[in-house]
Amino acid sequence: MEAMKSARKNDTEDVGSDLSEQIKAATKDSHVRAENTTLMLDYQKGKITLPQYKLLLCSLYEIYRALEEELDRNASHPAVAPIYFPQELARLQTLEKDLEHFFGSEWRQRVIVPAATVRYQERIRRIGAESPDLLVAHAYTRYLGDLSGGQVLGKITQRSLGLSSKDGLSFFSFPGLSSPHRFKQLFRSRINSIELTEGRREEMLREANTSFLLNIQVFDDLQKMLSVTTTEAEDQSEGDAVKSKNMFPSLPSMQFTVAVCVALTTVGLGFYAL
Repeated sequence: MEAMKSARKNDTEDVGSDLSEQIKAATKDSHVRAENTTLMLDYQKGKITLPQYKLLLCSLYEIYRALEEELDRNASHPAVAPIYFPQELARLQTLEKDLEHFFGSEWRQRVIVPAATVRYQERIRRIGAESPDLLVAHAYTRYLGDLSGGQVLGKITQRSLGLSSKDGLSFFSFPGLSSPHRFKQLFRSRINSIELTEGRREEMLREANTSFLLNIQVFDDLQKMLSVTTTEAEDQSEGDAVKSKNMFPSLPSMQFTVAVCVALTTVGLGFYAL
């Protein structure tokens, strides 16, 4: 274990003293793992479906609601202030707009997320209350990802879902930025300007990896959740066909519903202790 920690430390030292470069180096493996989850691989291949996209939007909404509320609350913190760009980066309103497009005006009542998403937003809330400087790690992971691969995913989403307009794709748009590339450079330079002790810098690198791990768990849970709901839909379809022959089909249906609840609970509890 100590050898692994030493090797990881040497890796970050090799890239220099810039915090943003150290985070990038320290999270390289985690980044690759996140990109290779089943959900993201399907996404990159253009196999994203409307149910998948809706579920993803729901989780992103809860994650960004926690992140941006905590950033707002800690905006004057010495570590948060340099990377606080609500006008340029805020995603919450764009997600609300997309959710309303797909679910209607009562969309808040229809938001459903797996337990991994709950763990993610609880982690952000706890960090915001106890260690606000570590919010930088989560902002780095989310916003830089949105400004990079997120732009490509927006085009893939429109093509895969056959959307004729940008309605439902607001999340991928950053109207407050004339050049996402230049802004990423600014964002990294602001991260590099944050003054941290060596100990807090190590904490920041660990938290950045935790952020990637939480994203991976969300992607995996969403994929499992979608599998369960697909099975439920197939079961319901079969049940409808049987109803004309059997006026009391409720017992198998009840057993399946219980199985679905158990499955979702199991999915959610898998990695609860972080």
